Amino acid sequence: MKMKKIEAIIRSEKLDDVRRALSDMGINGITVTEVKGHGKQKGITQQWRGTEYKVDLLPKVKIETVVKLEDVDKVVDIIVEAAKTGNIGDGKIFVIPVEDAIRVRTGEKGEDAI
Repeated sequence: MKMKKIEAIIRSEKLDDVRRALSDMGINGITVTEVKGHGKQKGITQQWRGTEYKVDLLPKVKIETVVKLEDVDKVVDIIVEAAKTGNIGDGKIFVIPVEDAIRVRTGEKGEDAI
């Protein structure tokens, strides 16, 4: 059983593009979570009514999916292509080993469960 969990933290406005691209590839099982954070840029500075303030934690979306080992590179490439704007803050992708998966309803295990 060789599976990997892919976690992608991307801009909220790119979620539909990424979902559509993954669906077109046949990846339908995803989890989406609204998250906040920052990378190297450590947030942004904005102005409101003439007063400058720093926003340290920027809203992002985390997409999680578990795929077969042979699909990892293709899924990562699809996410990068769909989420990329070329600007700071486009996000990060993490690939994590998955030991096992179990479908609660049927008890299926491993790749059959994903």
